[in-house]
Amino acid sequence: MRGAARPIASRARALGLAAALGALAVAALGGCAGRRIEGGVFHSPKGYRVALPGGAWVVDDASDADLALRQRGAPAAMLVNAECGRRPGARTPDVLARHLFIGVRERAVVERGAATVAGRPAAHVVMEGRADAAGSSARIEAYVVKGERCVYDLVYAAPPAGFEAWRADFRRLVESFATE
Repeated sequence: MRGAARPIASRARALGLAAALGALAVAALGGCAGRRIEGGVFHSPKGYRVALPGGAWVVDDASDADLALRQRGAPAAMLVNAECGRRPGARTPDVLARHLFIGVRERAVVERGAATVAGRPAAHVVMEGRADAAGSSARIEAYVVKGERCVYDLVYAAPPAGFEAWRADFRRLVESFATE
């Protein structure tokens, strides 16, 4: 991997595809080797964990994201991924969050602000957009957490009309995030 283009492009590609498919699928972000779920908790080999929301959320084993979940029978998805190795540098969580949405078209920011996730600075964004002119609209909520050696993306996407139905599940997943 040369420079910072690949992590930015991979995160943007994931969100663009989620918007295009009405959040039914999530594109490749990084390796999935070492997925481990114990007692309803996903443990990443990249040094973090999150509690699975349960209910009708199922793990999407076809995704290359660290963890991708789909709502069974509904167009909603969540993903958690970390880009690690290089120090995140001086870029703020807000700048990293803006990069996350590169490629999403017809963007409209619904909410934006600073947050803290697991004691770390984070950017929080809720946005509506499409991957292309013909794609379905999706509302996408993301927390971008800046760690010492990783940038963590926690993302939820659903059609705007159904977004609130599973938002509490996503918030519980975000609140459970911890580094190990």
